[in-house]
Amino acid sequence: MYIIGLQEVNSMINKRLKDVLFTDQWSEVCMERLSPFGYVLVTSQRMQGLLLLIFAKYFHLPFLRGIQTETTRTGLGGYWGNKGGVSARMSAFGHSICFLNCHLPAHMENSEQRMEDFEAILQQQQFEGQAAIGVLDHDLVFWFGDLNFRIDDLDVQVVKSAIDNNKLSVLWEKDQLNMVKDSEMVLEGFQEGPLKFPPTYKFDVGTNTYDTSGKKRKPAWTDRILWRRRATVPAAQGVGKRGSVSGLTSGIKVTQHNYRSYMEYTVSDHKPVSSIFTLQFPYKVDVPLVTLVVEDEWNTVEDAKTVFKLSPNYSRSSWDWIGLYKVGFKHHKDYVGYVWAKQEENDFYRQEHQVTFTEEELPKCSGDFILGYYSNNMSSIVGVTEPFQIQLPTLEHVSSSSDSSDFSSEDDSTVVMKVRSHSSSPQKDKHRRSGSRSRSGSRPSSPTQAQTEELKTADRSAAETESAGCPEEGGSRQQQAGPGETDKHTEDSGM
Repeated sequence: MYIIGLQEVNSMINKRLKDVLFTDQWSEVCMERLSPFGYVLVTSQRMQGLLLLIFAKYFHLPFLRGIQTETTRTGLGGYWGNKGGVSARMSAFGHSICFLNCHLPAHMENSEQRMEDFEAILQQQQFEGQAAIGVLDHDLVFWFGDLNFRIDDLDVQVVKSAIDNNKLSVLWEKDQLNMVKDSEMVLEGFQEGPLKFPPTYKFDVGTNTYDTSGKKRKPAWTDRILWRRRATVPAAQGVGKRGSVSGLTSGIKVTQHNYRSYMEYTVSDHKPVSSIFTLQFPYKVDVPLVTLVVEDEWNTVEDAKTVFKLSPNYSRSSWDWIGLYKVGFKHHKDYVGYVWAKQEENDFYRQEHQVTFTEEELPKCSGDFILGYYSNNMSSIVGVTEPFQIQLPTLEHVSSSSDSSDFSSEDDSTVVMKVRSHSSSPQKDKHRRSGSRSRSGSRPSSPTQAQTEELKTADRSAAETESAGCPEEGGSRQQQAGPGETDKHTEDSGM
């Protein structure tokens, strides 16, 4: 998985309006970079300058369920969203995980205010369902962002000298976050890897030189990534120790492989920070809610059909649909075509059904494709196939792919966390074309009548003007509205 947290995204009024109408630059570039490797946007959440993006491999999506997002504003006493937290929670193979991206108050003297804001975020962010109500009720929590903790006591020249001489350990014990971890109950159980990279703030933009302005701010590790496993025993052993490996307290083993910053990026007064983790856990869920069966090749229009099988505990909706996706698709609305997962009254209780794609719903070019079953009740795709080939007799260079979404951002400070899974799909060897995928981010309302609209792509890249891998002719493309087209990306303007 890739979990990307941004802070201080450009949220001026004119920029926000553009981001609502079109895909914002940060979301688009992340999707463009990750989709060729099989990563799909699972969900995202925006609150003014804060943006959280979560990507996962398409074959893991069936086992990411119960996806929800939350926002909490703490700026101006809770009325403004320039500070606060955005989060996304989900069940991964039956284990509950929450990702919390925060931007806490700045300035040396506001360490106590930072803790108060963090506690307010934890108290206000409540999720629906019985498995995990609050952030800390999850089996595993990742907390990251511009936490804004500073280095106490030491003079700015002493701090810079320690950095120049690679004596960072001298600064660790004066780091405000390290100092409060043992005294603040709310931080109990949170762990962080050793800070072996130089403080990530504050730099002159465009350089690797710490602040030379009149304020000459003291360097600090403002940008951090921590994690916490929910304790299932009375007292978690080793509280306060800063080891990089967590045990099996909550059934999940967390191993941190690296924790680093990126000095080569100079577009901000912060340096980005990333960490790579491996999560090891037993599968509690390894059977998809919907299994799709499809032929290895579609060579004629008559081949364009699929059988889908519902698990007994799946709650079906008459608004469910099956999307046809080009391999490398970006998100659940990035389909080539779709059909409704029809539900006739006389087969309501049947577990196995068949649907057929019409010629109009099929791509006009050959290639590798995937089918995905979208659940209206769960607001996510709960079934996917393995890739299969479509090679119809007559091919035209005309495409009908869906829009690229409505997400947001433009960033000043970036925190990136990569969570890698070494497991493939538990169903992968059982059926070449079975699976299921789960995603939330936007919930489709009642689909509108199909209509055609023209999208101008003059200010987009050449890659964006290609739909489903087929070259576009001219600077615009035709798009057929489908289920989910009226979805709005969940966001909070803070106003």
